[in-house]
Amino acid sequence: MSTLTIDTEPLATEVSFSATMLQVTLDDGRELSVPLAWFPRLRDGSPAARLNWRFIGHGEGIHWPDLDEDISVLGLLAGRGRSKRAA
Repeated sequence: MSTLTIDTEPLATEVSFSATMLQVTLDDGRELSVPLAWFPRLRDGSPAARLNWRFIGHGEGIHWPDLDEDISVLGLLAGRGRSKRAA
């Protein structure tokens, strides 16, 4: 007898900011914290524009309409930011 396993991608449930970091809480309990420097539009946006976000696909990603920025949870987990990082 086999067991059916359904793999689901983690979903974002909360978004917050510190002075230099983007923090995202996932539905599986993980908390991600990535530098705002990875996302220049967020880094350079006003605090009000950063707080104006909505989930994409029930938490598969995050959209900032005022900043024209979209970030996927999978991209965050993979460590993909827009700015180059030192090797």
